[in-house]
Amino acid sequence: MAFFRNTTVNLLNLHYGVHALALSGGGAFFAVFLLRAGVPAPGVLSALAAILIGRFCIRPFVLPLGKRFGLKPLVIAGTILTALQYPLLAQVDGVGWALFALCAVSSIGDTFYWTSYHAYFASLGDAEHRGHQIGAREAVAALVGIVAPLLTGWALVTLGPRTTFGVTAAVLMLSALPLLKTPNVAVLDDAPGSLRAALPGALMLAADGWVASGYYFVWQIALFLSLGESFTAFGGAMAIAAVAGAVTGLLLGRFIDAGHGRWIVWLAAGTAAATILARAAGYGDPALAVAANAAGALVVAIYTPTMMTAVYNQAQASPCTLRFHIATEAGWDVGGAAGCLVAAGLLTLGAPMSVAILISLAGTAAAFFLLRRYYRATDLAAAQIT
Repeated sequence: MAFFRNTTVNLLNLHYGVHALALSGGGAFFAVFLLRAGVPAPGVLSALAAILIGRFCIRPFVLPLGKRFGLKPLVIAGTILTALQYPLLAQVDGVGWALFALCAVSSIGDTFYWTSYHAYFASLGDAEHRGHQIGAREAVAALVGIVAPLLTGWALVTLGPRTTFGVTAAVLMLSALPLLKTPNVAVLDDAPGSLRAALPGALMLAADGWVASGYYFVWQIALFLSLGESFTAFGGAMAIAAVAGAVTGLLLGRFIDAGHGRWIVWLAAGTAAATILARAAGYGDPALAVAANAAGALVVAIYTPTMMTAVYNQAQASPCTLRFHIATEAGWDVGGAAGCLVAAGLLTLGAPMSVAILISLAGTAAAFFLLRRYYRATDLAAAQIT
């Protein structure tokens, strides 16, 4: 398998797998713990929007640090900074100082980590094997996602939030170790045309952020409420979902690399739309909610490689991958924050949870048209070469 021959990408995927162990554990309980800690559902969504708005404001500061130190130190520093939010999460008790501090620390850590990580992965990956490499990454994340939520749900009930989220922080810090053996990537002092090159990717991720607002953020709250606000039941539902996605991503990544991106866009958007409808319909019914949550594994396996293959390949072809991802991550922040605020407003006005989930359909439609245009161009280019 040629796509496994890139040792650096293998190390990056090992890092991502350990990182995903923490995110599918403590990270998956972020929103629902806030809800259980006394923050009302609209307040949880507003806090998530505040984190995204904070990320948007902080993101320009990543560039001068990247130019001075390169991408690798930023990824390592971002990994450590993201860990610091979890001890704060354990301190939240309703709307108060701990929640505000959590939003601030989360904004800083997430900004430095995700911006530099995506730029780093785009720089060191192989365009011709991109779908495979992202599929392998997501398959690793799915595998660890089977065990992590079960352990976290159990730990929250038996050990309490301080110990549970303390372990999450420790795992995140350990995920930086594989990065010590990867090369640094320098950032150009000047890269004309970077903003223009990033515009299509920024629009894609703005649509993706809007999708995440209802499909992911609102749904986590809806699933938790549907399962009687049980941490163990919530963890079990997350583990069931992870089982379905462990292999699918590798198979579909191969399909993208073979030049069938235009067709997989239909499958990705269709699967996402169907899952959003299922989640809206399943709210309030434990069995239907668990099934709708499990369907999300297929969305991750199909939709994520489709979206990120397009974004990473555009980043690698751009004048500067870091500048590209500063712009595209800003797009995701805008889409995600806007969607969360709209959902929070709808819930405050008395709209049912299902309506807040359904707002993601608009983002799915936008993502479909943007990805369809990208893959039409790349598939035609590949056909002309052959």
